[in-house]
Amino acid sequence: MSPRTSQTEMARERYIELKRILEDRRREILNEVQEKMRDVRAVGASGEGVLDDAESSEADIQDDIELALIQMKSETLHKIEEALARLDEKTYGYCFECGDEISERRLRALPFAVRCKDCEEAREVAEQRARQASQRRSSGFLIDLN
Repeated sequence: MSPRTSQTEMARERYIELKRILEDRRREILNEVQEKMRDVRAVGASGEGVLDDAESSEADIQDDIELALIQMKSETLHKIEEALARLDEKTYGYCFECGDEISERRLRALPFAVRCKDCEEAREVAEQRARQASQRRSSGFLIDLN
């Protein structure tokens, strides 16, 4: 076996493994979303009877939480779909910023990652600095009326 064949085989095995990870995660999240939706429908269909204001408020809060969880899972599903498309385009697993390979360990933990650990940390630090600078600028506009 030539070194070229070995590299091709390794790349194919990596592709298969990464695709399996993404599809497993997609299936897991899809099942969670479907289960949450069934739960919401079941509670709605049960017609919990007459609720007082406190119970109604608590039920509304719980509904909001359930809907927020479903929305978050749906957004994650969308990111996984995008990652699967990048996998087919052979751009998956490479950092958007520096172009280096994203570690398999990172992809296992966050299969839709688009940046390597170093570039993601640098982006987060830059965002934090921008927020702090924005807060300093906006606090400068406050006038002490005392």
